[in-house]
Amino acid sequence: MPVDPADGTPPQDDVTDEPPGHEPPDREPPSTTPAPDGARPPRRRGPGPFVLIAVPTMVVIVGVAGFLALTGVLSPALSEGPDPAPTSVSNVDASYVPWLRKAADACEVVTPSLLAAQIDQLSGWNNDTASLSQQGIARFTDAQWQTWGRDDDANGRSSPLDPADAVMALGRYDCSLAKEVTDLRTKGTVSGNLVDLTLAAYTVGTDAVAQTGHVPTAARAFLEEVKERLPRYDALVRQNPDTADGRNASAILAPPAGTLTVTSPFGSREHPLTGVTKLHTGVDFGAPQGAPVSATRDGRVTFADMTAAYGNRVVIDHGTIAGKRLETTYSHLAALQVTAGQTVTAGTPVGPVGSTGLSTGPHLHFEVLLDGQYTDPMPWLSTTR
Repeated sequence: MPVDPADGTPPQDDVTDEPPGHEPPDREPPSTTPAPDGARPPRRRGPGPFVLIAVPTMVVIVGVAGFLALTGVLSPALSEGPDPAPTSVSNVDASYVPWLRKAADACEVVTPSLLAAQIDQLSGWNNDTASLSQQGIARFTDAQWQTWGRDDDANGRSSPLDPADAVMALGRYDCSLAKEVTDLRTKGTVSGNLVDLTLAAYTVGTDAVAQTGHVPTAARAFLEEVKERLPRYDALVRQNPDTADGRNASAILAPPAGTLTVTSPFGSREHPLTGVTKLHTGVDFGAPQGAPVSATRDGRVTFADMTAAYGNRVVIDHGTIAGKRLETTYSHLAALQVTAGQTVTAGTPVGPVGSTGLSTGPHLHFEVLLDGQYTDPMPWLSTTR
C-alpha cells in the first residue's frame, strides 16, 4: 500500500574508493663489498631537490582533492575529467511534465517539449527575477497575465509564480499566436514553418511577422535558442508516459467526485493535526458527508481497508501507461463499497465521502501514483472544476 514518503533525505552511498597507492620503485640492494684501500667508500645519494619539493606537493594536492570529493565539494564528474556542461533539464521536476502536456493540448502546433524549451530560454526554470515587469518561469507581464493567467492548479490563487499556472498560461498564449499565424499562412500573407512563425510572433508580435511575410530577423536569435534546447526536452518528455490508448496521458482520469473543490493542493504543507510540514501526497477535495466517490479509470482494487491515518482507503491499479504503472487512491471514506481483488470500471462507486482517520472534516484525499511515485493529480483529471 502506498504511504506518505518518510521525512528526510535518502541515504547517500558511502564513498569508499581511494586513489591507488604508489608502489616504491625497485632498487638495487646496497653493496656489501669493502672499498679498496685508500679509496673513498661510495657515498649514498639522498633524494634530489625535485623529490623533496614535488612529492610533498603532490601529497598535499591528492589529500585536498580527496577531502573535497568525499565532502561533496568536488563532484565525481569534475574529478574524472571534463564533461559537457549540465543542462537546465536537471531543474525540471518530472511532475511538471503532465502540466506541459495539458498546456499543449490546446493546439497541435505547440508541443510539451516546445513549451519546456521556451521556458528554459526565458528563465532557465528560475522563478526569481530582478525585473518587476516580468515574473515567474514564463516571464509574464501584468498585462499578459490578466489575459492568460488562471488558477490552473486550484490552490486558491492565480499567479505567474506558480509553475503550473505559468505553464498553462504560456500554452494558451502560444496556441493563440499559433492560430493567428496559421490564419495568416492560410491567406497567403506569410510563409514558413508554423512553429517558427509562432515563436517569431511571441518575440516580435504577429503584426511584425505579417509585415515581413516570414520570420523577421529580429526574432531569429530567440527562435534558434529555443530550437537548440528542444532535443533535451524531447528526452525528458519521453521518460514520462506519453500516450495511453492513443490519447494524451494527461487528463485521462474521470473526476472522482461530482464537485472538485480543492481545499488543500498537492505539495509541501503543514499537516493541520500533526503540525508536521511534509509533502501532501494528493489533493483534498471538499465535499459533503456521504457524497459519492467513484473510480476514475478501469482497473483492479489492490487495497480496501481501514488505516490509522487515511481512514477507509481504497487503492486501484490501472495497469501500465507507456511502461509505467498508474495507481489512484481514495481516502477518508465513510465506508467501503469495493473489496481487494475486485475489477472496477470508471464510475464504479468506491465509497461515500467521510472523515475517517486523521481528518478535520468530510473530504476526499485523492492521490495519483506513477511507478510508485506521488504526482500532482490535477493535470491527470479530465476536468478540474
